Amino acid sequence: MDFRFKDAYNISDLLEIMRMLRSPDGCPWDKVQTHESIRQNFIEETYEAVEAIDKGDTALLKEELGDVLMQVVFHSIMEEEEGRFDFDDVCDDVCKKLIIRHPHVFGNVEADTPEQVLRNWDAIKMQTKSQEKVADSVDDVARSLPALMRAQKVQKRSAKSGMDFKDAADAASKVPEEQQELFKAIDAGDKAKIEDELGDLLFSVVNIARFVGVDAELALSKATDKFAARFRATEELAQERGIDMKTADISQLDSLWEEVK
Repeated sequence: MDFRFKDAYNISDLLEIMRMLRSPDGCPWDKVQTHESIRQNFIEETYEAVEAIDKGDTALLKEELGDVLMQVVFHSIMEEEEGRFDFDDVCDDVCKKLIIRHPHVFGNVEADTPEQVLRNWDAIKMQTKSQEKVADSVDDVARSLPALMRAQKVQKRSAKSGMDFKDAADAASKVPEEQQELFKAIDAGDKAKIEDELGDLLFSVVNIARFVGVDAELALSKATDKFAARFRATEELAQERGIDMKTADISQLDSLWEEVK
């Protein structure tokens, strides 16, 4: 089949193209890939789609969503080759999930607010996944998520058990305690303990983010962007004034930083 001269393509074409690429006479690279070998590609394509959303770039979003869809098709074709499931099965599963988890649309359940919808969604999700305890839903949070994102999701789910801080101030009160434990570990020079206590401190800070309704992952990303921009401005200001940052006194660099800030 010649795909080179079509004016427009659809999902059927994408599936067939991927089958051709994976065939014995297909692409030398595509046909030897496995779920594991392109795992990182899936993550990268997803983040690129998210970046297009952040930029508000519609044309880029269309392109990046195509790349994400290609990854879904790629993995589906691999499973099709093994006779376990195919792309239609993937679509079937997600359609059934959407119908089951929206009984207020496809059934007789009433849910007039987004909050009611989420409560119903969580209850149905636990039921369909045979999760009897809150701990089951906590364990279900993917370990492959970025650490801050996973921490916030674990905290959100565990809070449904009733075991939680009263408010943001209560959560924040834990931070000084974790700081002190970290400093003790640093003083002791215990690398394993330092890692452990640093993790506890970060987890405590994420708790604050959750209570004030801030995405910890996004907050850190923005803080990193802000630092990078200020660092560039500081370096440029130092160059303008003939200051070598590598040999300059830290107080002089702090002064430049504050000036830029």
